[in-house]
Amino acid sequence: MSAEIRWGIVGPGRIAENVVQDFAVVDGARPVAVASRSIDRAQAFAARHGIERAHGSYADILADPEVDVLYVATPHPQHHAIALAALQAGKALLIEKTFTATPAGAAEIVDLAQKTGVFVMEAMWTRFQPAIVAARALIADGAIGEIRSVQADLGVAKEYDPTDRMFDLALGGGALLDVGVYVASFAQMLLGTPSRVVAAGSLFPSGADAEASLLLDYGDGRSATLMASLRNVLPGQARVFGTTGWIDVLPRFHHPTTFVLHRGGAEPETITRPPIGAGYAHELIEVNECLRAGRTESTVMPLADTLAVQTLLGDAAEQLGVRHAEDPAAL
Repeated sequence: MSAEIRWGIVGPGRIAENVVQDFAVVDGARPVAVASRSIDRAQAFAARHGIERAHGSYADILADPEVDVLYVATPHPQHHAIALAALQAGKALLIEKTFTATPAGAAEIVDLAQKTGVFVMEAMWTRFQPAIVAARALIADGAIGEIRSVQADLGVAKEYDPTDRMFDLALGGGALLDVGVYVASFAQMLLGTPSRVVAAGSLFPSGADAEASLLLDYGDGRSATLMASLRNVLPGQARVFGTTGWIDVLPRFHHPTTFVLHRGGAEPETITRPPIGAGYAHELIEVNECLRAGRTESTVMPLADTLAVQTLLGDAAEQLGVRHAEDPAAL
């Protein structure tokens, strides 16, 4: 691996516009190429962000010898085909959440990553936020005793538009894959894999899920109650309940700066840990460090957790009558 890690951006959409700006605060990483199905979009993105090369197809960036790692930010159902081709080409991957549209698709990527020994990580920025890192350290230290329950919610009010990606099943639309992944990954991080998921919710006319409430049962009295919505605004707060106290992660919990520690018999303690840049820098730093160390996955965002969350979301979608599928023609 060269001293400078060279990044390629696959899919110059809304999220990529934000993420690419954080390269400015990451040492030893530089975006050198961008790919879109539209060469005009790729060239416009490259011009905006000072990127050297623009590719008019995803296949072209996979063949670019000057790219070490790809950040994949296309719609969810396209991740699967792009990731499999990238792994065959030996390109390391940071795949935007939700990792894939289906559990089977995620399992295929992880299987091939393990066979090829190529690094892959889900871009779940929440786990790398300094406030979350600090809260996890306190929890590991026993600050609130044994964790018994987690609550988390995330919701935005979106006006229904069947042509918008967020409402289009073919593009991985719906609350579960768009915002539900955050609450599910938060619970997974703290409680592990549940033994049972119970989902309630409603659908848009397009068949995409408008909202979902999830009860996760861990089979031993531990539980998580999670809410995700595209129908209405939710506070974006999370709470972690232990046997001797609790932690409030203040809105919006998926990229927080502040949490409040409540210990039994003590005054609440407010702890603030701001991120670097816009908050995306931390996951970019993790990928760079893993690649330099020759690791094939992150210990903070391990592939087993990505698979468990994908399985949970798939189970919930099935209960709601939502059918997601991978896009085999993504390339």
